[in-house]
Formats: sequence, C-alpha cells, structure tokens
Amino acid sequence: MKHRIVVLGAGYAGAFAAGNLTRRLSPADTEITVVNAAPDFVERMRLHQLAIGQDFASRKLADVFAGTGVRLRLARVTGVDPGRGTVAVTGEDGDGELAYDTLLYALGSSVAHHGVPGVAEYAFDVTGRPSALRLRERLAGLGRGGTVLVVGEGLTGIETATEFAESRPDLSVALAARGELGAWLSPKARRHLRQTFDRLGIAVHEHTGIEAVEPSWAIAAGGTSIPADVTVWSAGFAVHPIAAAGGLKVAGTGQIVVDRTMRSVSHPDVYAAGDCAYAIGENGRPLPMSCASAGFTNMQATAAIIARLTGSQVPTTGLKYHGNHISLGRRDAIIQMVDGDVRSKSWYLGGRTAARIKAGVLRGAGWGIAHPTFGMPKRKRRLATETDRAGATVAA
Repeated sequence: MKHRIVVLGAGYAGAFAAGNLTRRLSPADTEITVVNAAPDFVERMRLHQLAIGQDFASRKLADVFAGTGVRLRLARVTGVDPGRGTVAVTGEDGDGELAYDTLLYALGSSVAHHGVPGVAEYAFDVTGRPSALRLRERLAGLGRGGTVLVVGEGLTGIETATEFAESRPDLSVALAARGELGAWLSPKARRHLRQTFDRLGIAVHEHTGIEAVEPSWAIAAGGTSIPADVTVWSAGFAVHPIAAAGGLKVAGTGQIVVDRTMRSVSHPDVYAAGDCAYAIGENGRPLPMSCASAGFTNMQATAAIIARLTGSQVPTTGLKYHGNHISLGRRDAIIQMVDGDVRSKSWYLGGRTAARIKAGVLRGAGWGIAHPTFGMPKRKRRLATETDRAGATVAA
C-alpha cells in the first residue's frame, strides 16, 4: 500500500510543498493529495491590489498540478483527527473523510478581529479573495470624497493604504496606528515612508487604538470618532481553531507547536508550515506570519518528510528572517533588511528600484506556483523500510 501524504491548503506554503514532495518522491511508493477550498491559487500578497480594482490572471489549481501526479481535492477542511489519522472535509460532493499516513497542515490564517465590537459586522479585510472582492465592490460604489480608514500599521496596512491612495486619489484615505508609523524601520526608511504618506495625502492617526467599528465611522480610545465610509481591518492575523480542536498541541496563538523540522511536538505524523506553524527561528523568537516564513517552513517541512520517509539524515534549512519588502503603490517601495535580532539595519532601499524588486518577488512567487515541480527529475527517491525510517536522524 502506498504511503498517503495529505497537504491541507494550497497557499504559498502548501502549493510549494506539494510540488516539492511529488518532485522528489517516487509515485510507486507515495500518493500525494492536496485539499483546498477554492479552485484557484490566491496571491495573497496582491489582494489589496485586487480590492482597489486592479486585475491579474488567476491560476486554476487543477492546471497547476496537472501532470504532476498530485491529486487535488476541492473541499473545506472541517476537522482533523490525528489519533485516527484522518481529515474531515466538506465540498460539492458532500461530507467526506481522508485518511493519511503523513499530514502537512498549511491552512494559513485569516484576519484577527481581537474581539473589537463591529469588526465582524462592518469592517472589510484583504486576507482572502472573497473578502477582497467584497471590498472591491464597496469601493467601486464609493464616490469622490468618500472616506477610507485602514486600521493597522503593519505591512498589510501600509501596503493597503498606499495602494488605495495612489489608485483612487478621489478618496480620503487615513491609517490608524496603535504606535508610531513605521516604528520598526530604520530612521531613513521611516522618513521615506512618511514622505510617501504625505505625497499621497494619507492622514495618519498615531497612538490610536480602535475600540469599535460602526457603519460610517470608527471609535478610537477615549471615544473619538474617525469618519470612515469604509473601514479596512488589517490589525493582525489569526489561525483557525481546527488544529486545537483536533488535539494537536498549539501555542496561545492557536498555531501548531513544531520542532526544528516543522514536526508537531505532540503527533509525529503531522507537520505544519506557513502561518499555522509556531516555529522558532534562529534568533530564538517565533517566526512572524508572512510569505517569507511560509517559504522557510515549507522547505524545512518537505525536506524533513522526504528524509524521514527515505531513511536519510534530516537536514535543517535556514530559519532566519532577512527583512521586509513593502509596496507603496505601484511606483514606490521600501526594502528594509534586519539583523539577527530582527532589528532594522541602517541601510534601506526605496523608490522605483525597490518597487521593481518587489514586483520581481511577486513574479517569482507566481512563477513558482505555476511550476510547482520546477521540472520533474528523471530519478525519484523510493521509500525506505520502517526500520530505516526509524533510524533517521536530524543534522546538527
């Protein structure tokens, strides 16, 4: 009987992982299935562009995995049972169950409401394609002078505010930040960011926590009201409670606690990658939820799965966060490198050159998804015996 590998989620982490697994493991020994709720790959890093009305080609997952040997199951994951080795799903064919021998959990994250009243009812977000399209429709109906408030001073908030202001100069765009805008950036990069906000006419409400959202305004701490025909909530991410409900050990964030090889510390047949993995980087701190972390963790998880199944030494890949690339509309960006303690280095790159680099990153990620196996090799690795698998060790 073939070894059944099930990958949950076909985002940046899951899609790359599935392609790498099928590229390197023999189909004579393995059966790889990807479960995803949507039929298309979602370029999450570009959803703020989609929301403001820009269009780009979508990629059907059926086309992405065609000819690779990966099985695609379009269904929503409703539960996991690591004790039985099963995943519960529901889709057009109704409810079902998938059995696995190895599970790679890569379901990603969604917007975090933080229990703020009115966010679920009145706010919009750009963490998923359906929510971005809902926001797109609302913005399309907003006339000259309409007010948009972006809540959150992280990467998503900054990219969203600048994209909206550049694409729709007829709107009044503002950003609410709990602290100082760009506080984590180097002084020169922070100055560049502020100059960009000034150039685009974006109002900034610093040291302003939003405590409630209403249909036409947001209420800040102290009761101050900020006009907002549209409130875009980008104040962090949250993971689905499926992993915790299934009995996997999770952190306070709900993320699956993994060891250095992305293996669940509570269930050895389960691995996690992307936003849903609570992985400790080389600096001793949890990796942030980001596309970069999805890359690090999926490479480590797939390398570990392949090594253990083939009885090889398990390699350790780098888990070092190098920096941020922040779009500021289509013609401007900031590339900010960080040190080992995730402190911004004094050097940064801004302007059109940085924008071209960021565009290249997006094109590269898109190409990688469109070619998940990077060309199928002639020789694939066969699985080892159970005894040899048990003897696999982790590289120092």
